[in-house]
Amino acid sequence: MGHGEFQVGDLTVVVGDNAPHDNQRAGYNGLWSLRHRTGSRSIFVPGIAGLNFEHIVSGEGEEDRKVFFEPRTSEMTYRKVSDSEAELHQPPTHTHFLESWTNFKFEAPHYIDMTFRCRPTQHAFPHGYIALFWASYISGPNDKSMYFKGGTKGQNNAWSQLCTPSHNTNSTVRHREDDFQMKFADGAPNALYKNFSPLVFDEPFFYGNFENHIFLVMFDRSDGIRLTHSPSGGGFTKEQNTSNPAWDFQFFVPNYDVTEEYGFKARAVFRETCSREVIEEEFSKWKSKTTE
Repeated sequence: MGHGEFQVGDLTVVVGDNAPHDNQRAGYNGLWSLRHRTGSRSIFVPGIAGLNFEHIVSGEGEEDRKVFFEPRTSEMTYRKVSDSEAELHQPPTHTHFLESWTNFKFEAPHYIDMTFRCRPTQHAFPHGYIALFWASYISGPNDKSMYFKGGTKGQNNAWSQLCTPSHNTNSTVRHREDDFQMKFADGAPNALYKNFSPLVFDEPFFYGNFENHIFLVMFDRSDGIRLTHSPSGGGFTKEQNTSNPAWDFQFFVPNYDVTEEYGFKARAVFRETCSREVIEEEFSKWKSKTTE
C-alpha cells in the first residue's frame, strides 16, 4: 500500500496505488484526489480516482471481472520520487503479464505531466494487439461533456462535444485516420471501448468543465489514442443529485513484440475556467515543448 500528497502551485494532489486506505476503495489508482486552490472539492469522486489505469485488453477473458479490471487486481507499488514527482510500478500482471510504470510530475501553477511505459513480458495477447484504458471519475459536474477538436468524418476540424446518453452508447471517439479494428472472442461482454461515436477527433486533447475550472488532458500523439465517455461510469453523487461521468482515454499498440517498451506522454491541466483560445495555446505550447 502506498500514497502521498503533493502541493505544487495551485494544486493539491494525492497519488496512490491500487490498495485500499481509509475511505479509498481497493483497485483504484493514479490520482486519488485533485483539488485546486480556488475550488471547493476534488474533481474526482471520493474514494475512486482520476487517470486511473483500468483495463488491459487483449480480446480474450473479458467475462472474468478480475481479468476485465486487471490493473486494479494486480500488485502495484507507489514511490515518491521528489516533492513534485511520484511513480506507480506494476510488475507483470496476473493474466497478461504486462509490466508498467506511470510517472506523475507536477509543475506550477496547474500542470500534471504523466509518462506511461509498459513492457509485455510474455506472448499473452492472442490477437496481436495491446489495448489499455484509463478512467477519470468526475464528481457530479453540472456539465458531463467532453470537448475536443474534430467533428464527423464529413466535417472540417471544429469544436465538438461528446455527452453520451447512456453507458456503452457511442462511447469512443477515434482519430480521423484511425481505422484499426480490435478483435474479440465470440460472446464477449459489452464495453465502452467497443462502441464508437460518429464523431472523430483531429487534435489529441480534450477538456471538461468542473465548477469554475477546466480539466484539460493532452497527448503527445494521435496514433494509438482514443477518447471515451460514460455519463455514469463513476456512480451517483447524492449531494449534487446526479451521476458521475467518466472522462476516459485509451492507448493501443496494433502489433507488439515481447520485451519491447511502449508508451506515451500526457499533460493534464486543472485551472480556472479560460477561453478556448487559451486551451489551444496550452496545447500548442506543450506540443512544441515535447518535440524539442
